[in-house]
Amino acid sequence: MLRRMLILAFTAVLLLAIPSPASADSWSRPFYWGVATAGFQSEGSAPDSNWSRYVATSGSVDAYGNATDFRHRYAEDIQLAADMGVNTFRFSVEWARVEPQPGVWDEQELAYYDDVLAHIRAAGMTPMITLDHWVYPGWVEDQGGFADARAVSTFTDFATKIVSRYRDLGVLWVTFNEPVTFLTKELQIGALNPLLIPAWQANVVQAHRRTYDLIHRLDPSAKVTSNQAFYTGFNAATDLVIMDQIRGKVDFVSFDYYYGASLDNLTAVNAAGGQTWNVKLQPEGIYDALRYYANRYPNLPLYIVENGMPTDNGQPRADGYTREAALRDSIFWVQRAKADGMNVIGYNYWSITDNYEWGSYEPRFGLYTVDVLADPSLTRRPTAAVPVYRQTIADGGVPAGYRLVQQPGICSLVDPLTSCLAPANPDGPLAHLG
Repeated sequence: MLRRMLILAFTAVLLLAIPSPASADSWSRPFYWGVATAGFQSEGSAPDSNWSRYVATSGSVDAYGNATDFRHRYAEDIQLAADMGVNTFRFSVEWARVEPQPGVWDEQELAYYDDVLAHIRAAGMTPMITLDHWVYPGWVEDQGGFADARAVSTFTDFATKIVSRYRDLGVLWVTFNEPVTFLTKELQIGALNPLLIPAWQANVVQAHRRTYDLIHRLDPSAKVTSNQAFYTGFNAATDLVIMDQIRGKVDFVSFDYYYGASLDNLTAVNAAGGQTWNVKLQPEGIYDALRYYANRYPNLPLYIVENGMPTDNGQPRADGYTREAALRDSIFWVQRAKADGMNVIGYNYWSITDNYEWGSYEPRFGLYTVDVLADPSLTRRPTAAVPVYRQTIADGGVPAGYRLVQQPGICSLVDPLTSCLAPANPDGPLAHLG
């Protein structure tokens, strides 16, 4: 007990001693270069939750094990990020871990997150904290999950606890990760009755709106968002579900872009079957997605909080496209968007390491590869994209005259019809991202 109290006291002093990177009335960095991870996907030692229950009872998924054991290796992963020059580290606080029973808070697990945050700040990085990355406690599922109105108050109570603990530390707050995809995953794992979709949607919207207000009450200078999945060709419809309902309660537009489509590339259908590595990537779609959101929600800064490239168990892709090439091509299009006047403030690569991709270890997105199923040591091995990202960050982007590896598709369908009729220009100027 004494040892735990000393650790808590030391961590609290460390958190307070490190100067906050945030200012009261402005963004704290010229550009947020980040990496991302998520609790259930990487931490291991999974507590009782909607997802741990599903994995335990489903016979069609990989055994979870301890994922990549971020729970005990976070110091190593945070240092790997810092060594790349990354200035932003996104992670999630697992609600199921810190509140295993209603109103019962696990101080040891809260201390764990204290130390994660302390390591991030000690490395000079901005913490980006996701409050819900599709996972919630088993007792919330027993109450009906987010389809039950009680979830609004229980979630805001959880958010109050976490935000009160980490206010004034320069945190970028994310309430819900990809809420529309969260909805589809709840249906997939049987945690939501389709007849209750309207109630689920209304409660998630209400939970976000209340959490936005409480964050600004507790942490007035904080920036708050809910990152949206970019569904190529369909965002005009999917944004009606959540984003349009919370547009007055976000400080920046954050979104995840992975896959595009065009008249000569309809391979995105492979993602529906889980074979994401067989999707031909279209990095120019980042430009189209940024332009779409710049037009739909003018005056809000834009942040790509997830972007990456999957491989099949770390093997080379059949199309020959490499992680380092995809990274450079993607940043190129971010620079083009910035040069064309879009207020892009950040880019996170998903992810710092390979992880548990919601039932499978087969898709590999990590800058550092971890072979969970075959390597019990869970060794982090750098991909060729690590030095590329390091150099790109140091240079503030790819250099002028950079030649794309993957050329734009014919008639992009990322944001129809705009992306087809007014395609992104690869020959335009590039902005320095800082």
